[in-house]
Amino acid sequence: MKPLEIALQTGLKRAVISTSGPDKPGVSAEFFAALASHEVQLLDVEQTNFRGRLHLAALVGMNPDVLSDLERDLRSALFDFGQVVAIETGEAVAKGSREKSTHVVVALGNPLTAENVSRLGAALASFGANINVIRGIAQYPLTGLEFRITVPDYTPGDGKKIRRALAELSAKQGIDLAMEHAGLHRRAKRLVCFDCDSTLITGEVIEMLAAHAGREAEVAAVTERAMRGELDFEESLRERVKTLAGLDASVIDEVAAEIQLTPGARTTIRTLNSMGYRTAVVSGGFIQVLEDLAEELELDYVRANTLEIVDGKLTGRVIGDVVDREAKANFLEVFAADSGLTMAQTVAVGDGANDIDMLSRAGLGIAFNAKPALKEVADASVNHPFLDEVLYMLGIPREEIDTFNEASGVDSQPPQL
Repeated sequence: MKPLEIALQTGLKRAVISTSGPDKPGVSAEFFAALASHEVQLLDVEQTNFRGRLHLAALVGMNPDVLSDLERDLRSALFDFGQVVAIETGEAVAKGSREKSTHVVVALGNPLTAENVSRLGAALASFGANINVIRGIAQYPLTGLEFRITVPDYTPGDGKKIRRALAELSAKQGIDLAMEHAGLHRRAKRLVCFDCDSTLITGEVIEMLAAHAGREAEVAAVTERAMRGELDFEESLRERVKTLAGLDASVIDEVAAEIQLTPGARTTIRTLNSMGYRTAVVSGGFIQVLEDLAEELELDYVRANTLEIVDGKLTGRVIGDVVDREAKANFLEVFAADSGLTMAQTVAVGDGANDIDMLSRAGLGIAFNAKPALKEVADASVNHPFLDEVLYMLGIPREEIDTFNEASGVDSQPPQL
């Protein structure tokens, strides 16, 4: 459906007037002053500043008899600013309209090359999708570009073939690609729930505990089989926890002190919290290890298993129901309901097979350096070790993140490139 537009005043014809050149104070003022002197009607305007180069364009209604005079006045007014002025009229301008974007594609890479973008453009074009706008959203720790696109004759479900093609392209090109619906649907996300081990933090807590019992290799092998979906998670968890029997409970504090956050995790949580998002972690690990971290990060919700401790020793058992694949998804629904949100407003981030249900039910499921079983059901897949990619996929640019950090007194200077 063609977007509705304001009607032209009587006697006016459409034109696109643009100027480009060095960005200097006063360019926009002089541009519109020249238009005002010829009683131009504004219909649409867009201005961009790319690294000191300005481009300003306006769709207008104007009296065709003053075309020459207007062009002369614009060139004269903007000459000292080093601007190049152009005016387009005719049938194409009369029929043209700002195209409505149906989807947003985010491309992330280190490096992100011209060939990557060329292949992406060709893949989208093969489905008849048009790129309307490209903007940069990150310059470090990787390069991020956001593409607003229009998929022709789109109806829900039609995007599956494009998503599949983008997933294949992502693997071949070694870049991360994510595709989402554009518009209010994307902006409505308000709850982000993270898996913990190998997602919010770099290690596996059960393996860190097992290292203190001298059973690390044995436990790691069972963990790997469970994350690939080869073992029932609850059964594998109980088997691994048995190896901890007899350890002094003080080992919990030792492991908690050793936890390393995934690069970008602190920035991601701090940014989401500042924007009014609800944040959560749900883990197949252990609450005694995570509760201090969750409090430090100011997470709204935290759920994990509870290790049984008797007389200051681990018994090798867990108390209560195990936080398994189904429980993770159920907790996400509980968090959403408690926050007054729909599931469409949720985001889930995880890496293993036990995150499949949670990512499948979320409005946006992001696989983070994940196993193949999870990538198959995720809406987007992140293959670089930076958790702040989640922010970019939500449309939050690095510039705004750094501006917030600076105002908060947080050092967020980019690394030397």
